[in-house]
This record gives sequence, structure tokens and C-alpha cells, in this order.
Amino acid sequence: MIVAELASNAVTHGRVPGRNALLRLPRTDGRLPIEVTDTRDERHPTLRPGTADPDADTELETGRGLLIVEALAETRGVTPRTGAPGKTVWAVLPVVRPAAHPAVPS
Repeated sequence: MIVAELASNAVTHGRVPGRNALLRLPRTDGRLPIEVTDTRDERHPTLRPGTADPDADTELETGRGLLIVEALAETRGVTPRTGAPGKTVWAVLPVVRPAAHPAVPS
């Protein structure tokens, strides 16, 4: 859900004709950073007032995705893109390893 939200935001709001967005999932020890880079540095995602209220007078299709990211991620943010115009919008998830299952006797 977080990858879909950040990637769709980059395509919808960060798109510059002729330029692509970049998705990176650089797993680190115990964490999964999700990074989406686009070429628009003047438009940063923000939580908008009223989007948390399901009865608020906003479009249902927009404005609520960052609430999902906020609820699921340990942390999130925006950093400037280095060496070129743009930004990287990121979120970090903890990596949860499943418990080992004991061998089933045969």
C-alpha cells in the first residue's frame, strides 16, 4: 500500500513530461526503506487538514493516501534529490521476520 501510494503520488503530482520516477527498496538490517524519486522539487506531499475525517467535504479519491503511509510506516519524509532537480519521498517499515515453525513429526 505504501509503495502504491508513494509511486502514484510521484506519477500524479511529481511528473514532468519526458522524465521518469524512480522506485528504490534498499533493504537495510531490520528496516525496509521505500523511496520514490521524481523531478519536481516545488511540490511536496503534505497531510491536509480534514482528510482524516471521512465525512469531510473532500474528494474520496484524493488526500487520504498519506494518512495510510503515516499509519503504517515507522517514519516518513521528503529529501531533496542530489545532483538534479527533484525530491525523494520515503517511508520506512520495520522488517518482521516470521517465527520459526517447529518441524512437524511424520
